[in-house]
Amino acid sequence: MKTNRKRLTLKEALSRELKDPEFSFYFQKEQAISEIARLVRDARLKAGLTQAQLAKKAQSSQVVIARLESGTDQRTPSLDLLERIAGALKAKLLVRFEYKKVA
Repeated sequence: MKTNRKRLTLKEALSRELKDPEFSFYFQKEQAISEIARLVRDARLKAGLTQAQLAKKAQSSQVVIARLESGTDQRTPSLDLLERIAGALKAKLLVRFEYKKVA
């Protein structure tokens, strides 16, 4: 018997899942961790530093920097660590809120 199932795009499936508050919370958390990982890695490379060099300047360890840059660590980096990394990279740490558009 042939069934008529509508194919769902990834965008549609994600849109549906994001309506669940718990899913949405964890999805946004993962996005934030991935974005932080990318920003730290890009800034470190732009500064021409190795992970070990950045760790020393930020009073941390290479393992912590590697874990942060991997984006796979479930722990959210502390503001203190991010501030030390920013200082080591001669950068300013900015935190902001983005508001949803209300129709």
